[in-house]
Amino acid sequence: MIFVFALIAEIIGTTAGFGSSTIFLPLALIYFDFGEALAIVGIFHMFGNLGRLAFFKKGLDWKLFAKFGVPSVILTFIGAYIASTVSGIGDFLKIVLGAFLVLYSVYSYAKPKFSFKPEARVAVVGGAISGFFAGLIGTGGAIRGAFLTAFGEKKEAYIATAAAISIATDFVRVPVYIFGGLLHEDKYWMLPILFVIAFLGAYIGKNIVGKIGEGAFRKFVLIVILLAGIKIAYDGIAAAGII
Repeated sequence: MIFVFALIAEIIGTTAGFGSSTIFLPLALIYFDFGEALAIVGIFHMFGNLGRLAFFKKGLDWKLFAKFGVPSVILTFIGAYIASTVSGIGDFLKIVLGAFLVLYSVYSYAKPKFSFKPEARVAVVGGAISGFFAGLIGTGGAIRGAFLTAFGEKKEAYIATAAAISIATDFVRVPVYIFGGLLHEDKYWMLPILFVIAFLGAYIGKNIVGKIGEGAFRKFVLIVILLAGIKIAYDGIAAAGII
């Protein structure tokens, strides 16, 4: 069943340009402890992004990738290091991140012309924040999507650029998880299967994206950001024992 969950997560993640970790992580926690789930989902996320980049590579915006990717990689390492050494710190940050994503998505949906200014500093800040959360709590795609939508990229460019940035951060955080002992050797057999599932999900997602118009695509992304924000905030509140 875990592999079915992974396929569904990747299809949705490819269609929205992010979200596979947000969907897959809570499902993986049914079968694994948090540390191992974080590592497995991180590796699967990397496989999925490789698939997305392979299918949407013509749309990659190299300039935006550089501005967004460098700070993202640096902060991902810091976040992953904290995640592997300090426990409990992510709960409060999940609440803050979730609340921001909910407010951003609702306001952006109600005000279609609203967005962050498509400036270099916005890309740097967005990359840094999304990278930090990706390393710390295993899911930074929603906030990355929130910032990337500011640049008005076509859907293919948006997905390809988001995938390239995600791959850069995955190459940083996944080794930290593995060498930090989060993934046990008895789970290595799952990796080839997850690789195949990731590419299959990316391929299915690609076909879905091809049938969606630009306006509908943006609305879909905002809805996924909203749902991701609600889920992340709920996870933080539950983990903190508030409910």
